[in-house]
Amino acid sequence: MIVGLGLDLCDAARMRRALGRHPRMVWRVFTEGEAALCHRRKDPAVCFAARFAAKEAAMKALGTGWSGGVGWRQIEVVRHPGQAPTLALYGLALQRFDALGATRAVVTITHEGNMAAAVVILER
Repeated sequence: MIVGLGLDLCDAARMRRALGRHPRMVWRVFTEGEAALCHRRKDPAVCFAARFAAKEAAMKALGTGWSGGVGWRQIEVVRHPGQAPTLALYGLALQRFDALGATRAVVTITHEGNMAAAVVILER
């Protein structure tokens, strides 16, 4: 049974400009693992945009959006070579996941040109 669904888009060009104006944004929004992965990419902004979209989609699936105390770094997009991305949740994000009775989070991420998109489904 689906207990949460979220979808988000993020413009990589906009992410590139934001990171250029606010370099510390990387450490306020992304985990060390996410930052390390994106910095290894040819175009880090696309990678960051995709993860940002996934974090926003997860907040929507959790039913909190930016409110409700769930922070950016409480949601981590984890990618292991040869596997689909997954989510790791911490703090209030994990508490909300548990409160929904969710037992599984499914995430899919895609990008084309400057647009990145993500969908998160929480299942029980």
